[in-house]
Amino acid sequence: MADTKRMAPLKNVTVLDLSKVLAGPLCGQYLGELGARVIKVEPVGTGDDTRAWLPQDEGQSATFLAVNHNKRSLAVDLKSAEGRTVVHKLAAQADVVLQGFGGRTAARLGVDYETLSGINPKLIYCEISGYGREGPMGEEPGYDVMLQAFSGMISTMGEPGGNFARASFSPVDLGTGSFALSGILAALLERNQTGQGQYLDVSLLDTSLGLMSYMAQNYWRTGQIPRRMGTGHPAMCPYQAFRAADGDIMLGVGNDAQWQRFCAVAGLQDHMEAPEFARNADRVRNFDATVALVQSRMETRTVAEWLGALKPAGIACSAIHTLDQALDHPQVAARELIVKSRHPVLGEVRNVGLPVRFGRQPREAALPAPLLGEHSREILAELGYADAEIAAMLAAGSVQAHTSTGEAA
Repeated sequence: MADTKRMAPLKNVTVLDLSKVLAGPLCGQYLGELGARVIKVEPVGTGDDTRAWLPQDEGQSATFLAVNHNKRSLAVDLKSAEGRTVVHKLAAQADVVLQGFGGRTAARLGVDYETLSGINPKLIYCEISGYGREGPMGEEPGYDVMLQAFSGMISTMGEPGGNFARASFSPVDLGTGSFALSGILAALLERNQTGQGQYLDVSLLDTSLGLMSYMAQNYWRTGQIPRRMGTGHPAMCPYQAFRAADGDIMLGVGNDAQWQRFCAVAGLQDHMEAPEFARNADRVRNFDATVALVQSRMETRTVAEWLGALKPAGIACSAIHTLDQALDHPQVAARELIVKSRHPVLGEVRNVGLPVRFGRQPREAALPAPLLGEHSREILAELGYADAEIAAMLAAGSVQAHTSTGEAA
């Protein structure tokens, strides 16, 4: 039965999100989905870098929409004394700060850990960087694709003998946001026990090598550098994409019992116990021969026919969906993973919700991704600024607000 009371474990937590692009904003969005009050602090004029990224719909960036719902936006000039004062007042009341400035920028803007923890010693301050702050690359900016290259990830992707390929969905950025979330939740638990704040150091470098961890262990144990295998797997075979009669299908034979069941379905009984195919280790040693044998059978039936035969036999398989097919699949609908909110420009907006569900509670997006400075006046008023003070800061340009007419003020 559905829970009647919605679980919002972070409902009394305030987050000051000074981050930009993907990693930090995704972390902030997840904190918001867990109930936190998230204030996204953005530069006046431009806002988060992703606001300018393509594609755009009615002037709204799709990338920005993807990682910034459940937040309010305050546009402030941190180079101005008034802007820094506003952020310092917010930090004094906050529980968590997310910061992703490059190099020494945070210190120059007065939002570094030393400054903000001096104002509020109980702050949990999470700094996200490219390569960490120590070492010879500590001041270099971090970009997802550069860390895919640096970590060895790209060297393992692509077809054998063909071009390299990058993972298209920015796994290093998104993984960093998820690791930052887990670190912040742990720090909140620790603070509940000790009353002490914490500095969290999260980097794209650490994430990228964390994602390569089992491949690293394979290398340490064998001395063999991972190679490009297309959709194949170095430890299991057949475990890759195959061409069916009318399209492509992903097949995953994960153990010898599944191999026997697959052979029975595919009409390969004569090869089931052949010495070159009987055990997974044999199939991996005879990788090309195994793939060729399986391919010769897979191309004789359609994708739908294979799915209908393999799934009842307990053989892992999937059609290779395009994104629209995946989003529209009945299983995704059953999971209620897509959340909706009302955007002031776009109307109803869909987002992929938090990939965790509590009991049977529906996921939700309480707030859409904000317009730049949409909540500036509201947040300043909550801090105790009088209308005249807010008007003066708006006139001076130290703060920017979005008006109901869609223009910045």
